[in-house]
Amino acid sequence: VLQDCGADCAKFQKSELEYKFNKKALERPYTSKHSWGKTYGEHKRHLEFSHDQYRELKKYAEEIGIFFTASGMDEMAVEFLHELDVPFFKVGSGDTNNFPYLEKTAKKGRPMVISSGMQSMNTMHQVYEIVKPINPNFCFLQCTSAYPLQPEDVNLRVISAYQSAFPDIPIGYSGHETGIAISVAAVAMGAKVVERHVTLDKTWKGSDHQASLEPNELAELVKAIRTVEKAMGSPVKQLLPCEMACNEKLGKSVVAKVAIPEGAVLTLDMLTVKVGEPKGFPPEAIFDLVGQKVKKSIEEDETITEQAVENHVKKVKC
Repeated sequence: VLQDCGADCAKFQKSELEYKFNKKALERPYTSKHSWGKTYGEHKRHLEFSHDQYRELKKYAEEIGIFFTASGMDEMAVEFLHELDVPFFKVGSGDTNNFPYLEKTAKKGRPMVISSGMQSMNTMHQVYEIVKPINPNFCFLQCTSAYPLQPEDVNLRVISAYQSAFPDIPIGYSGHETGIAISVAAVAMGAKVVERHVTLDKTWKGSDHQASLEPNELAELVKAIRTVEKAMGSPVKQLLPCEMACNEKLGKSVVAKVAIPEGAVLTLDMLTVKVGEPKGFPPEAIFDLVGQKVKKSIEEDETITEQAVENHVKKVKC
């Protein structure tokens, strides 16, 4: 499904539960409508894929030509993913301020994608200072850890703040909102990585499903992102070849507002700007024409051409 939709990578979440949670957290009663067990531990054990299932998933991803990785939700999960030979490690928001974990993960030497939900800018500076000397190949994702995420809590402007604070690393966006518009906007702001949760059915049991995209939405998102990437284009502003037809048809010229006799010195009140046939001086040349002498008479409403102006040196547009 992900490959059909045009995604580059399928990312799961891997936990070694006894290393991610302490005993009391695993024994905590879990009575939510989303629960798959009486305790939180039973619930998580029901949902967690085994090592063999992960190996199978990775093999399948390779067969269909898509990257496969996971968020290592504890240090032992990272050890397993390293052994699995994933192309990069994802650091979930819950481990971004877990500095010993970051150091150990960075030392594995794989690229890292680090989410920043629940963190402050001060913490992100610390994360940068820890990871950068060990492993320069990492990026930060702006993220707000709420499911589903409301637009007013997205704070896309943090992407710009990260770009300024950390200009030497890519910045991306991890979104838990509904719909695709906000993720597309993140790309327009320069996000180089986009992460979204994906489900086959938003009505399924589990709190993440409603904050996820169904396959048709994912396909729409990928298509929109590819369009925006093309549209970002060049920062150079110039008349483009595709604009020539419009310029030929509707581009304006300097035209005589009144009849101008031969030998007259042009003043601004003799001139106006219209779509002219034939084309003459462009509108931006009107002030340069003031004070120049005409070498032949020009009728009212006639285009002013180079041939009609004495000693005119055409300015070349750079």
